[in-house]
Amino acid sequence: MNRPSMSTRAAVFGTAVLALSALSACASAPQGGSTPTAAGSAGTAYTWWDPYPQHDASSAWAKRVNTCGQQAGVTIERTAYDTTALTNQALLAGQEGNAPDVILLDNPAVSTLADAGMLTTMADFGLDTARFDKNLIAAGELDGKTYGIPIGANTLALYYNKKILDEAGVDPASIKDWASLNAALKKVKAAGKKPITFSAIGTEEGSFQFLPWFWGAGAQLTQLDSPQAVAALEQWTSWVKDGTAPNSVISNSQNTTWEEFLTGEFAFAENGTWQINSAGKADFPTGIVQIPGKDGGVAPTPTGGEFITVPVQKDTGRYSATKKILECMTTPEGLVETGTTFAYYIPSTADGQQAILAKEPGLKPWVGAVQSAKGRTSDNLGTKYPKISEAMWTAVQKSLSGSASPADALKEAQAQAQAKQATGG
Repeated sequence: MNRPSMSTRAAVFGTAVLALSALSACASAPQGGSTPTAAGSAGTAYTWWDPYPQHDASSAWAKRVNTCGQQAGVTIERTAYDTTALTNQALLAGQEGNAPDVILLDNPAVSTLADAGMLTTMADFGLDTARFDKNLIAAGELDGKTYGIPIGANTLALYYNKKILDEAGVDPASIKDWASLNAALKKVKAAGKKPITFSAIGTEEGSFQFLPWFWGAGAQLTQLDSPQAVAALEQWTSWVKDGTAPNSVISNSQNTTWEEFLTGEFAFAENGTWQINSAGKADFPTGIVQIPGKDGGVAPTPTGGEFITVPVQKDTGRYSATKKILECMTTPEGLVETGTTFAYYIPSTADGQQAILAKEPGLKPWVGAVQSAKGRTSDNLGTKYPKISEAMWTAVQKSLSGSASPADALKEAQAQAQAKQATGG
């Protein structure tokens, strides 16, 4: 891959900051600001940045990071930013040549930093990535090179209210494709209950929630106006038009959708792994079914979660200890510890997945969902993804609001995405 020169990077960084500001929708928990420490400390101090300010210095997460530093024979100076601030700060640090030793990045941001020439490849760094699930590590790949490793993944499924389904005579195991899902939703509606809610907000969260239906219809992000893409948007639009889904989905965030589900009024809600604990505390029995593909099977769902990345260092001698830190973080036991700390991240290796299932057998459906999931920047989309995503969520908004048909909205979206890619806008 051709790397931009330092003079070119200034423009790359500025564009990337704007493009990535919307890509933090699927982090594992609400995040706030923190006071950064200086990067580039000398001696045995290694700098570590992550997007978890909700985990302070006394947290299990901070202790885990420090333990891996101790095993590598160094002291870790950890700084926590919220997701967007972390990405912006990382871009600036790369431009100024004082990047930290380790950065945990929201997975769509990896390709942007890699494209700017800021990250080492895992091969150059000397870390074998063969044991990581191919579908998960793909979000850290660009032009055939791997620039990070996933510490775990979260994704989407359909939560259901068992009480409502029982009353409507719906067996969740019967949901195998869109036809059987629609049959279940009709039964719920006939029973006088609200069938389904989801997030179609005009942000990355809306794209994140639409992707399982888009991919599940066989559509590709390189062709937003394909017949398969139109079928997916027609499905969502029909639900809103006939009252199967509420009009509120147009402005619902994922959190708002979840609050609707917790009222006990909805049979189904599309939401993520991060709601497992909340679902267990609901006032009604819950379960999940994986989002079905249009014609059967499991729809690919987008992966959320962070990647460990290693910024380029002038002193390459630092990489030896950094490698030990990363190896400590990604043992099967380490991946399980990370997964349970963030309630829940599914480990990104087969060994890690088996280990977490031994502790938490109820996670089996989520392990299955992650195994069939897909990175948003996969298929070598890299820095093209934010432009495609914005065009897609705009089309969803237009169709669900009734201002354009699904076909017309997606035709305009495809033209918009191509124009932005051509101009770099």
